[in-house]
Amino acid sequence: MGPARAVGAARSRRKVPDAAAHEATAETPTGRTWTPRIAAQLTVLAAATFIYVTAEILPVGALPAIARDLRVSVPVVGTLLAWYALVAAVTTIPLVRWTAHWPRRRALLLALVCLTVSQLISAIAPNFVVLTGGRVLCAITHGLLLSVVAPIATRLVPASHSGRATTAIYVGISLAVVVGSPVTAALSLLWGWRLAVASITAVAATVTLAAWAVLPALVLSSDQLASVGRRAHHHRNRRLVTVSLLTLIAVTGHYISYTFIVVIIRDVVGVRGPNVAWLLAAYGLAGLAALPLVARPVDHHPKATVITCMAGLSATFVVLTALAFGPQPTTTTVLVGAGAFALWGATANAVSPMLQAAAMRAGADDPDGASGLYIAAFQVGITAGALAGGLLYEHSVPVMLTASAVLMGVTLAGMTATRHMFDVPTLSEQP
Repeated sequence: MGPARAVGAARSRRKVPDAAAHEATAETPTGRTWTPRIAAQLTVLAAATFIYVTAEILPVGALPAIARDLRVSVPVVGTLLAWYALVAAVTTIPLVRWTAHWPRRRALLLALVCLTVSQLISAIAPNFVVLTGGRVLCAITHGLLLSVVAPIATRLVPASHSGRATTAIYVGISLAVVVGSPVTAALSLLWGWRLAVASITAVAATVTLAAWAVLPALVLSSDQLASVGRRAHHHRNRRLVTVSLLTLIAVTGHYISYTFIVVIIRDVVGVRGPNVAWLLAAYGLAGLAALPLVARPVDHHPKATVITCMAGLSATFVVLTALAFGPQPTTTTVLVGAGAFALWGATANAVSPMLQAAAMRAGADDPDGASGLYIAAFQVGITAGALAGGLLYEHSVPVMLTASAVLMGVTLAGMTATRHMFDVPTLSEQP
């Protein structure tokens, strides 16, 4: 599933000292349109998410190559993903709080520099221990980057466009799955995994320089500084906690099955051999295509849009569960399963920016911290889902899919029952 009473109101309260007048211009949304400069800034933010997520999931396509080169087993290399998510979950909130008073560009640059250094360490790692160390450095700031990148995007555009700005940067995450992962996998197979990691290093360094060049510093005003970090008290924000809890449940349900997506394609849908890659591509392309379709509705009808996507995601797992409990795959099974996979990719990718936007609206006084809590819940969901999926997979694939369907149903019911979780303020509500 891999973010305005809220952001809009918080922005309207900003007062920037004369010494930072140019930052006021950078953050005041009045009269702003989608200028080429803003488009370039959002492109850089999307590129940052693209290269970070590509680095995160690189081991998926390079497992055999890394195992052969470093002389360790494939399952051991596979632990790089689980440990990565766990480290990101543990470090996100403390690091977001530690950097809460920094100019937002500085926090973003810290994450990108750590990514670049970590990939350089990984590319020259002489053994698995050093490779793991490089991955840990990358994981430490993973949550920080995903926490600040969406609030930065919303600060660059009018409040009425915040949902669209958040969705725009999520294009980078989708491209990491559709383009980044296959490209690094191909590089690993043809010329070795070290070249793939070195390529990520070069791109990460380029994105770091571009972020420094095109993004404003985004210095926080005195009013903003008074309500960030430990002063935010996000754990007492019932609306934000609800968004984060529902996110955790949904992500857990998603990753219970997504972790074994290739097995589901083979054993449930009945697609084997090279055609597996085509179905995975369809999953990713559907997710990429869904983002522009929900960009505008998420600003105007957020609750209806989120619930529609969650209903589609729940229906996907119900269909796949029914196929798993049914007879041997047939031509009809393949067609129905392929359609379910396309719907799975579209809805799972579309829901993530909506939930992050809802989290930032719920914690408008400190959107970075609110985003951090959301990202931490997301990473915990990945870890829990991967671990639970492994246990359920040992029992049976149909039971695994049933668990995903149940958790998605619980999330959908929770979202439907809440009254104000996705509210967007009107102009009259903003001070």
